[in-house]
Amino acid sequence: MTMIGGAHNYRSIWISDVHLGTRGCKAEFLLDFLKNTESEFLYLTGDMIDGWRLKRSWYWPQAHNDVVQKLLRKARKGCRVIYVPGNHDEFARGYTDFNFGEVEVLHEAIHTTADGRKFLVMHGDQFDGVVKYAKWLAHLGDHAYTLALGLNHWFNWVRRKLGYPYWSLSAYLKNRVKNAVQFIADFEEAMAEVARHRGVQGVICGHIHHAELRQLGDIWYGNDGDWVESCTALVEHFDGRLEIIRWAEMRQLSLFDGKITEPDPETEPQKQEAPCAFSSSPMLGTLRSMVSFARLAR
Repeated sequence: MTMIGGAHNYRSIWISDVHLGTRGCKAEFLLDFLKNTESEFLYLTGDMIDGWRLKRSWYWPQAHNDVVQKLLRKARKGCRVIYVPGNHDEFARGYTDFNFGEVEVLHEAIHTTADGRKFLVMHGDQFDGVVKYAKWLAHLGDHAYTLALGLNHWFNWVRRKLGYPYWSLSAYLKNRVKNAVQFIADFEEAMAEVARHRGVQGVICGHIHHAELRQLGDIWYGNDGDWVESCTALVEHFDGRLEIIRWAEMRQLSLFDGKITEPDPETEPQKQEAPCAFSSSPMLGTLRSMVSFARLAR
C-alpha cells in the first residue's frame, strides 16, 4: 500500500454484500472507505443492492445514492470497476457484458495479480445449495438474518447505555452455531474446488458475510466480507500481496452509530440539490427500473 494525497492506494480492491436498499447497510462507512482509498481495479462482487428487500418495500436514503455516485465517479476517473452481481442483486445478471456508466457488468472475472497469480472472481451463491435448490428457504433465512440484525441493534443499545463496547450478536451466533460453522467450511472448500477445476491459483468471493484469506491446499481462498456487520474489504498491494482490511477498526469508527460526520466534498453538493437524485444518473434510473420490473415479475 502507498499513500497518495492522503488516500490509501492499492492495486486492486474487492468489496461485496453492501446491501444498499436496507437499513442495515453501513453506507456512510463505505463512503468513507471509497473516499480514502484509490485503486487500479475495483471489484464489486455481488449483493451490492438488495433487490429482495427493495421488491418488498422501497428504502433508498441519500447515503445509498451517494455510494452509487461515488462508484460511478471512480469509473469515470479511470479506475476499472467490475460488477459481478450476486443473488440479492440477481436482476443485474440479465445485463452481463454491458457497461453502465463505465462500470463493467460480468457474470464472473479472472484477475491476475502483480505477482502473476490468477484468481477467479465471483459472488459464490452458485455453490450455496440453499440458494440454488431451495430459494424459498434462502428468502426465509434472509428474514431470519434481518431479525437477528434488528435484535443486534437493540442488544447493543442496552450495552451502550451500560457502558459496554459494541458486540455483534449475529456474528457471534454465526461463528458459534455448529451448522453455521460447518456451512462456512463447506462453502470455502467448494469454492476452492471450483478454482482448482478452473486451473487458477485462487478464488475471491463474497456471499457468506465472513471475511477470510487463507490457503486451502494449493488454492488461495479469499472472501471480502460485508458492509452490514464487519465493514471489510480484500485488497491487493502493488507487489501482489493480498490482505483483509477491517475498515471500522482501522479508522476507529463506532459501529454503534454507523454514521460519518465528516462531509464528502464530492457528494455534499448533491445533497443540497435534491434528496435523492435518481434522474441525475442513467445508471440509477436503470437500477430502479430493473428492481421495479423484478417486483412486477414476482
